Amino acid sequence: MQCSNVRRDDGAWVGLSLDVEDRRRPGLCVFTAGPRLLLSQLSRPVLLAVVDEQLQGVDFWRTDEYRSFVPPLRADVGRALAGSPERWAHRFAQYLIDSPDSPLHEGRWLLSHESPLQRWRHADTSHGEYWGSMLVDGHPEGYVDWFLHSHSWEVLPLRPMPDADDSRVKAYRKQAREGTLPPVLLWWVSGLDSHLILDGHARLAAAIAESVEPPLLQLHRTVPRDDLAARIDDAVGFYEDELARFAELRTIHGPTVPDGAATAGPQLVRLLHDLNTAEQPTWAWPLPGGLTQWRRIAVEVTTRQDWPL
Repeated sequence: MQCSNVRRDDGAWVGLSLDVEDRRRPGLCVFTAGPRLLLSQLSRPVLLAVVDEQLQGVDFWRTDEYRSFVPPLRADVGRALAGSPERWAHRFAQYLIDSPDSPLHEGRWLLSHESPLQRWRHADTSHGEYWGSMLVDGHPEGYVDWFLHSHSWEVLPLRPMPDADDSRVKAYRKQAREGTLPPVLLWWVSGLDSHLILDGHARLAAAIAESVEPPLLQLHRTVPRDDLAARIDDAVGFYEDELARFAELRTIHGPTVPDGAATAGPQLVRLLHDLNTAEQPTWAWPLPGGLTQWRRIAVEVTTRQDWPL
């Protein structure tokens, strides 16, 4: 895996670009059978989902089979890395690549400490209220409401959230108050239009209980390497076309017309930045056995013939 820092044009650190090779199918894998999804971890069903016919949401059934690939994070490590999302990102990137049951597969990824979730909170809403409202309820079954939460990208836990008085949550609440809480690791899955919690259920519960903003690391796919060169050429071509257009206008109207660099230059920078940061749809693999196999798994997992209704 090749790992490189992604920065803004002002030098601010955004995240790590992960270029993964020789990993054709991940251990934590999304399978599809028509409008039905299966999230499986090393052949263990973790989550079943059905997109409704009106495309307004997803019914899901969550099993208790998900296992985090991140080892327990000690309090002294939290204190040592506090305030350094870059150092945390390098540590989590190593967990992702070393584990056989992470979602990484061939392609380019971004592991960023920035998330759209952090931009939606209103100033008059506390952190506890906001992050509590972003959690998808329901265990074992529930519903992700795309209509009500259009493009606000809720957070879907892969196991039940622990209570505020859980022993792990109590330990993390102290770290949340001290500002040494390790980040919550999220994975944006386009087929669910949600962020799945890969690691940090107790840490997020602690942040909500203490009403502080939880530190985040968000994982998502970016533009694949096969398309990158063509996308760069397109961005540079747009820049050159804009300069040529302004040059024609200057020929007609004189030197009072700007040369266009002040407009086209920042646009080029944004386009190139997006190639390393913009979210790309999550890859999914056809489920062997198709719909018949999905239904068989659903009956085994739910012990019900009528799910989904």
